[in-house]
Amino acid sequence: MTAVHGSGATGSSRERARVVQLHPPHMRVRKHQSHSLHQGERVWAETNCYVDLWIELLHGYGLDPRAALAFTVTQDFEGDQFTFFKFPLEDLDKLYGLQVQELAIYDSLEDRVRTQTQRGHTVLAEVDAFYLPDTRATSYRNDHTKTTIGVDYIDPRSRRLGYFHNTGYFVLDGEDYEGVFRRLPELDCRPELLFPYVEFCKRARAPLSGTALAEASADLLVAHLQRRPARNPITQWRAAFPEHLEMLFERGPDHFHLYTFNMMRQLGSNFEFLSRYLVWMRERGFAIPDEMPNAAQRIATESMVMQFRLVRAIARGRRDPCHECFDVLEESYAKIVEPLAALIR
Repeated sequence: MTAVHGSGATGSSRERARVVQLHPPHMRVRKHQSHSLHQGERVWAETNCYVDLWIELLHGYGLDPRAALAFTVTQDFEGDQFTFFKFPLEDLDKLYGLQVQELAIYDSLEDRVRTQTQRGHTVLAEVDAFYLPDTRATSYRNDHTKTTIGVDYIDPRSRRLGYFHNTGYFVLDGEDYEGVFRRLPELDCRPELLFPYVEFCKRARAPLSGTALAEASADLLVAHLQRRPARNPITQWRAAFPEHLEMLFERGPDHFHLYTFNMMRQLGSNFEFLSRYLVWMRERGFAIPDEMPNAAQRIATESMVMQFRLVRAIARGRRDPCHECFDVLEESYAKIVEPLAALIR
C-alpha cells in the first residue's frame, strides 16, 4: 500500500532503534488516563473486554493502539453472532515487539502473577467480575461473569491489585483481592473450580514508530483484506434476522441483552474502530477517501439506532423487521471493505 507521507508519518531512526528495558520494576500503582479511543463522543462507549483492555494496555506502554486496528476489516457474520473481534497477537508482535504467551498456573494464581509482574510483564487473566469494583454499575457484587483483566501491579502484603479492564485502569483490595484469587472460604478447596486461562505479555523488542509503524500497519491491512468476508455480512444477517426476531420475542428481555451485545455492539463498535483507523491512516499520508471512514461510522451509528428500535418493538409487542436500518448498514458496508481492497491492489 503506497502513501504520500506528510509530517504525521515522520519518525527518527533513533526512536525506532531505542533500547527497551525488558524488565522494568513495577513498584507502585500507575497513574493512567484513558486513550483517546475511549474518550470524547463515541457511539459505543465499550466494545468487548478484550479489545478495550488491549487499547488501554498498549496506551499504558506508551504505544498508539490505532496502528493495530487493521484487523477490523475481517469481521464477518457467523450465523448467530458477529465475529467477536480481537487484536491478533502476531500483529502486536510485529508492530510493538510484544510477545504474548500462555502462563501455566500450576499452583497459585497469586504467586504466578507476582512473579511475572516483578519481571515487568503484564498478566492477562480471566477472573470473576463479581469482585471487580470498576463494574459497580453492572456485575460488581451482583453477577458472576467471566472477564479478562491485565494485571501489572500486585502487593500481597496490603492485598492490593492494579489492573487494566475495559476502558481504564483500576485498583482493588481487601475482600475483592481474596475473591479474584479464589481465597475466600467459600471458594477454597473446591476441585471443580479449575484454574483460569491466563496469558502474560512481555516487551521483547523495541516497538516501531513514525514511518516504520505506519508502513507496517499498512502491510497488515493488505494482509487482513485478503481475509475479508466473501459476501456482505450485513446481507447475511438480514436474511437470518426474521428467525432471530422470533427468538427474541420468545425468550424475553434477558436474551435481548445477550443478543444485542453479540450483534449490534460487536458490529457497531468494530466499524467505529475501523473508522478511527482509516482516519489515522489518512493522517499519515495514505490516500483514504473521506467516504470510507464516514461509511464505517454510519455502521456504528445505525447499529445503535437498530438496537433502540428493537427495544421499542419488544416493549410494544410488535415485530419490527428494521428494513430501513438494514438498508443503511448494507449500503454503508458496500462503500468500505471491497472498495478498500480494490484501492490497494
